[in-house]
Amino acid sequence: MSKRKRRRVPGITPHRAADAYRRSFQDTRRERLFLSSVSFFATFAATRTITHAIRAGRGPFHNLSAGGRHLHHLVFGIAGLLGSGYLWMIHGENPTAGTDDPIAKFNSVLYGGASALTLDEFALWLDLQDVYWAKQGRESIDAVLLFGGLLSIGLWGGPFFRELFRELRDI
Repeated sequence: MSKRKRRRVPGITPHRAADAYRRSFQDTRRERLFLSSVSFFATFAATRTITHAIRAGRGPFHNLSAGGRHLHHLVFGIAGLLGSGYLWMIHGENPTAGTDDPIAKFNSVLYGGASALTLDEFALWLDLQDVYWAKQGRESIDAVLLFGGLLSIGLWGGPFFRELFRELRDI
């Protein structure tokens, strides 16, 4: 039996990925939209994973309560949206300035995550009762949010993903 020679497939180094990111997001508005979209999708996925774990009694997760009342994650989402709005007002950053502004990036991530927490319990807004686990509270919202999150990541992050694929091709 002959031994096949293993061909080493080099990966993208963090330095090359960072260079591709900088080239892809020279437009600060596009970068903030991308960061917000990634945060939205990641928060939505994490929230659904944690809520399913709580319901199944798995892991270290448990429902939060204050004064005997259940705190829905919608509360944290609204607080995050209020906080990101306030931060935007006091920061007063110019989106076309072309600077690497960590506060603006943080605020984009905060906004995306808070939006996901809030919209994940959209059925609670409509019914004013906890239908999170009921059919009317899950199916359409899951599909819309999942699709919207993935679509926006691809839309705003397209140039970055193309740069990463070019980097892989050129290795």
